[in-house]
Amino acid sequence: MQQIKVCPVCEGSTFKNYLSCKDYTVSHETFQLTKCEVCDLVLTNPRPENKKLDKYYISDDYISHTSNANSLIDRVYLLARKFTLNKKLKLISRYNTPSKLLDYGCGTGEFINHCKSNGWNISGVEPSILAREKASALTSSEIKTSIQELREEYFDVITLWHVLEHIPDFDKALKTISKLLNEKGTLFIAVPNYKSFDAEIYKHIWAGYDVPRHLWHFAPSTIKKLLSNQSLTLKEIVPMKLDSFYVSLLSEKYKRNKQSLPGMINAFINGLRSNLKAQKTGDYSSLIYIIQK
Repeated sequence: MQQIKVCPVCEGSTFKNYLSCKDYTVSHETFQLTKCEVCDLVLTNPRPENKKLDKYYISDDYISHTSNANSLIDRVYLLARKFTLNKKLKLISRYNTPSKLLDYGCGTGEFINHCKSNGWNISGVEPSILAREKASALTSSEIKTSIQELREEYFDVITLWHVLEHIPDFDKALKTISKLLNEKGTLFIAVPNYKSFDAEIYKHIWAGYDVPRHLWHFAPSTIKKLLSNQSLTLKEIVPMKLDSFYVSLLSEKYKRNKQSLPGMINAFINGLRSNLKAQKTGDYSSLIYIIQK
């Protein structure tokens, strides 16, 4: 296990225990979350060494890397993904006309394939071999293993949809990403928000923590500090309103050890409550940060 002793956002060295969370998807191990007392970044700490992280993604239940609808939650995820593909495309099109786009952590390639169908020149990076093969077959394009393979390329749009929280050295990765962004380009980063009301309701069983795959747990204040460190400008924050329902549905499954009708009803109620409260606070379950140089 690897112990993080210095906060990568503010360089603080004082942490307090925050929550103990279980990996409900793969290992069923318990992991400690700690919180930086300076900037409020929450860390999975200690965490598995980088070379051992891959094994925590090997599961049929890890549905971000599959297109199968084997369960109700899978079907809800795939239905929501179909809806959000259009929402994401509409969002990036507000800032850029169809041009060069990089999806970092492209998974099985549905988003970049949708962009390609709408006139975008696409590139993808995906470290998972299985997901990369699926993305390559779907898009008929070469999907890169790492961002280092793109040093000589520049992009008008770069997207990270629920990816930043998975990257061990996210500060270094963000520096590399910003160098690949054209001067008038736009960066879109979507991450869960641990200060959302659904996170408050479910606490240690909140599916947004997804330990140990999620190494970092962000709030708007920590993202703003991180962008300031990188001399990047935050233009807008956009909510992902469906996430509160999906995350609540998963959290209810973890709570009850099964899918159930009462759990589905509770998930809908809690997802709705979270979104209603976020109308006042801005703390939606997941947020998209729209960034420029």
